[in-house]
Amino acid sequence: MNAVRKKRLYIVLAILVGVSIAVGLALSALKENINLFYTPTQIANGEAPQDTRIRAGGMVSEGSVKRSTDTLDIEFVVTDFAKNVTIRYHGILPDLFREGQGIVALGKLDANGVLVADEVLAKHDENYMPPEVTKALKDSGKLPSGAEAPVKKEG
Repeated sequence: MNAVRKKRLYIVLAILVGVSIAVGLALSALKENINLFYTPTQIANGEAPQDTRIRAGGMVSEGSVKRSTDTLDIEFVVTDFAKNVTIRYHGILPDLFREGQGIVALGKLDANGVLVADEVLAKHDENYMPPEVTKALKDSGKLPSGAEAPVKKEG
């Protein structure tokens, strides 16, 4: 093998190694920042991972909101009308949060199957329900009438 070919081979190998390292780092960063959505049924069935940040959503059960009198701790139950999951949150809930409405909570599951949320998202108008919640309720056959998520128009 002559010197020119050897030099080209080293350059190609260096580029391949560099690209491989870049792709590996990008995939590693994406894996750490991904938040998969789980329904209360999936969480109750043990399909959701513990100690990994996930999104969970459904309808807030009537009469389930329990607020602490001296702290910002709040506990409530979210349902997809098949199973329930308890969510604990420390902080101020969104103004549009209320019982009987769809929410999405981001947090980690503890050993007891309780989602310890660090963020709670509530719907932003009367006709909107998060798409994941709509799909989960539709799959369970419990989607309330008129609760379809609006279709986004292109353009």
